[in-house]
Amino acid sequence: MDDDFEFPTVAELFQAFGQGRLSPEAATDAALARIRATEPTLNAFQLVDEAGAREAANASARRWSEGRPLGPLDGIPLTIKDIVATKGWPTLSGSRTEETAGNSNGPWQEDAPSVARLREAGAVILGKTTTPEFGWKGMTDSPLAGITRNPWNLALTPGGSSGGAAASMAAGVGAIAYGTDGGGSIRIPSNYCGLYGIKPTYGRVPHAPNDRPFSTLSSGGPIARTVTDAALFLNIITQPDDRDWRALPFDGRDYRIGLDDGVRGLRLAYAPTLGGAEAAPEVLAATDPAVRLFADLGAVVETVGEIIAPLRPRFEAYWLAGFATRVRGMSEEKRALLEPDFRALAEAGLEVDIDVYLQGEAERSRLGAQFAAFHRDYDLLLTPTQPTLPPPVETRYHSAEFDRWRHAAPFTVPFNLTGQPAASIPCGISDNGLPIGLQIVGPRFADHLVLRASRAFEAACQMPRIHPRLRASVEGLLAGH
Repeated sequence: MDDDFEFPTVAELFQAFGQGRLSPEAATDAALARIRATEPTLNAFQLVDEAGAREAANASARRWSEGRPLGPLDGIPLTIKDIVATKGWPTLSGSRTEETAGNSNGPWQEDAPSVARLREAGAVILGKTTTPEFGWKGMTDSPLAGITRNPWNLALTPGGSSGGAAASMAAGVGAIAYGTDGGGSIRIPSNYCGLYGIKPTYGRVPHAPNDRPFSTLSSGGPIARTVTDAALFLNIITQPDDRDWRALPFDGRDYRIGLDDGVRGLRLAYAPTLGGAEAAPEVLAATDPAVRLFADLGAVVETVGEIIAPLRPRFEAYWLAGFATRVRGMSEEKRALLEPDFRALAEAGLEVDIDVYLQGEAERSRLGAQFAAFHRDYDLLLTPTQPTLPPPVETRYHSAEFDRWRHAAPFTVPFNLTGQPAASIPCGISDNGLPIGLQIVGPRFADHLVLRASRAFEAACQMPRIHPRLRASVEGLLAGH
């Protein structure tokens, strides 16, 4: 495949297919070759299906040759996070307990709603990307899959829990990735890997099965190279599916319409200390000028204070109680297979009293009402995506060294609790060459407004699409450096 498509976008591939400059088979072959070249180093995939991908690409090529493509995703190579059900493939969620439960042997008879919509659109699914155990943390390593690495610096984490999705995208594999976000799990790895990721309003994207307590925190969404690609992807995955009774009514919106309407006249708040968060100076050195750019584009921008009280005192027990659902009733033999840190937290959650858990639900309601009132005065909220740069892969998550509430997710978690749409967009590069992201948050149901502001920033920002020096990095690691 031509070097012009080394880091392909959906829009570029769609145009190339239509003009006959490239075939879906060639795009898929290039993606599979990229996996073979990078996977021994990055460890971003739980499963790769070369035969299935080529079969889907061949079918797409026939449709294109007959002038009847199924739409803008027909023939586009992409990936699915291994926490999302896929027909014919195991869904192991990064856990050896799922492997021993027989999930590695099937049968796997249903696609999750988003996967079904993507197949119907003609997408070429390359395989399933890695996740920490049950998606529990903002790093991606697990007893099942081992350590997933960041292409920008192989000693560092790509984030999590959609870390395999982001790492593979940053490495040039495929054109877009499907991830999930229950506490920042799309935005965190997008931030660490220099990509655009959006968590839609809760319920915007149907999901099934949807029967665990944390299901009400999580949304599926794209990790993309451009805002336009993300909008196009949302057009597909937001289509209705009656298996998710919590899903929002389908509104038929084309998220590409209005993308270029700009931000002139919008009221934006910038909260660099949201909830008492303390962002590193090098993070603020990127986000502060990014916010000023919105003012240059005609938005009314105001720096605000913490807005909300710190989350940890209100939600630590609630979070642990959710983890406990994974181990309640699990045998000691199976518990021994769990990541020790996850097991310790989940077992601590078993001690959470039901009244304390329900108090967490009440706190969610109060937090949602607080942000709803906040958005009477402001159309959008801007924050750093994360307060720190990515830590080394050996870092213990949710420890004094790297605390979830202080270092990983203080800017992202609030909007899982409230169900608001939120995106991370690259806004700068640190002194040591790592990407830094800006978070753009909207009121519930204003996904289109988050996309519109994201596109305005993307179009005005002088920073080109950024990619790691993958070749040098891979060779360096293989050489033992």
